[in-house]
Amino acid sequence: MTQTFSQKLFRTKPVERELDDGHGRSKSGLGRTLGLFPLTMIGVGATIGTGIFFTMVEAVPKAGPAVILSFLMAAVTAGLTALCYAELADRVPASGSSYSFAYATVGEFAAFVVAACLLLEYGLAASATAIGWSDYLNKFLHTALGWDIPAALRSPMIVAGKHGTEFHPDHLNLPPILLVTLCCILLIRGTRESATTNAIMVLIKLAILAFFAAVALTGFDSSNFHPFFDNGKGVVSMVGVTAAAGTVFFSFIGLDTIATAGEEVKNPRRNVPIGILCALAIVTVFYMVVAVAAMGAQPAHMFEGQEAGLAVILQNVTGKSWPALVLSAGAVISVFSVTLVTIYGQTRILFAISRDGLVPKVFQRVHPRTLAPVGNTLIVSLVVGVVAGLVDSSFLWDTVSMGTLTAFMVVSVAVPVIRRKQGNTGSGGFRVPFGPYVVPGLSIFACLYLMTYLSDTTFRVFAVWMAVAVTTYFVYGIRNSRLNKQASSTAVLTD
Repeated sequence: MTQTFSQKLFRTKPVERELDDGHGRSKSGLGRTLGLFPLTMIGVGATIGTGIFFTMVEAVPKAGPAVILSFLMAAVTAGLTALCYAELADRVPASGSSYSFAYATVGEFAAFVVAACLLLEYGLAASATAIGWSDYLNKFLHTALGWDIPAALRSPMIVAGKHGTEFHPDHLNLPPILLVTLCCILLIRGTRESATTNAIMVLIKLAILAFFAAVALTGFDSSNFHPFFDNGKGVVSMVGVTAAAGTVFFSFIGLDTIATAGEEVKNPRRNVPIGILCALAIVTVFYMVVAVAAMGAQPAHMFEGQEAGLAVILQNVTGKSWPALVLSAGAVISVFSVTLVTIYGQTRILFAISRDGLVPKVFQRVHPRTLAPVGNTLIVSLVVGVVAGLVDSSFLWDTVSMGTLTAFMVVSVAVPVIRRKQGNTGSGGFRVPFGPYVVPGLSIFACLYLMTYLSDTTFRVFAVWMAVAVTTYFVYGIRNSRLNKQASSTAVLTD
């Protein structure tokens, strides 16, 4: 029977219960090499670092000391969504995360839209973090060796000036390009090696942030919190706090990254939900402690435009250069791990979409020895590297948050839908508390609340990206979908 246009848009992919081929691989050919600890570290690695090391500079001028509420607001929103992720990861343990959840519940077209949001989210997040790496690398080199990277080689071609967008054709931000290249080489070598390296870097990162908090608290001044809603330019309202929460929200992308690894995880029905909740707990504690220490050590007005902000705070508090040197070295390692994991997440989402026939097959080809999608990784790294080398990060933060919030809302919608389809039967794994509507409903409301305070430019960029995505689906995806080909074959046999 030939499918109608409406049926094609809302067709869903069956949840595959056969999770392993008996040889340590998923059916797709990806190796099941990740246990609970490295999986949790992937989530922490994709989250801690970005929001703390960089976005304080963007968020504090909006909210002042009340930026602490912004981090808390973002954490609560992410926590509500994390509960939804945990249940869906148990019910749909597949690579692709939000995309796979949407495909199994609300249909192919919605899944493709979610995929577009994820691609925007991961691609720009990787570029933005790589850009921030340049500041800390330069701070480290200056403190350790007295040498600065030439300004023309660590500033982008396209920047946000006081009077609008500016173009500097003689500038190139070279350090982010080098960082993306290193991440690409490591990811091509295979998931096990990448996960082990990431876990080591994450442990170093947590130690560095604990070191920062301990030193910064020695210079704690409670007067920096009074007035609480003063950003140094005047009193701000909850509008500023919410706007700052929207800016920092993208740093919770790590929760989604855990779910993208579903087909490379040992015992995914157990480890993915636990990994998501453990990563959220670790991230929230560190974010709050470091934010309080940073605000206590430095007045709000000093954050705006500050390069390598946390390192500068330590130098100002101690009057010595070695704490800043340690912090800068830690940040260089930390941001490496964030960039590595976000590029990893991008490639796994493209892998899942390609396997379903919605984008070309090059993104699903796996190297027979390393079990890594080499062509996929090369293409993603090229795009991320170009954006990181040419574009100012101020264009990227809010756009990443928009993609993240949209994907999180779809995940929340998917919970009651899949409950209706599958009921409470199954493996007896994690289930969202208070039924299928309360937590998902609160999650959607919280995401919409944060989204409304993003900039008009962000909405325009997002609208253009969505237009490109929808066009791609109707030109290529709907015809080449694996489900479409299966339906066509069935129709031929029936006739």
